[in-house]
Amino acid sequence: MKILYLQKFDKEYGELPLQIKDAAEKKEKIFRENPFDSRIKTHKLHGELSDFWAFSINYQYRVIFDFADKNTVRFYTVGKHDIY
Repeated sequence: MKILYLQKFDKEYGELPLQIKDAAEKKEKIFRENPFDSRIKTHKLHGELSDFWAFSINYQYRVIFDFADKNTVRFYTVGKHDIY
């Protein structure tokens, strides 16, 4: 699976605490193997973000993404739950 990291995602990721970055890398590895693995709690978003999906890094942090096509995903943003 190809992952495109949008500029906003890159900026926000760079500002994350080191511990969260480490956890994010582990979760991304799981995501690459299976985007719907129950360990990352992937879910469809609603309302204004209904075109997007999210998965959990931990209890507080999420990655918001979409499927560009069946082999490509775009990571838009990363942050605490309030990024919704």
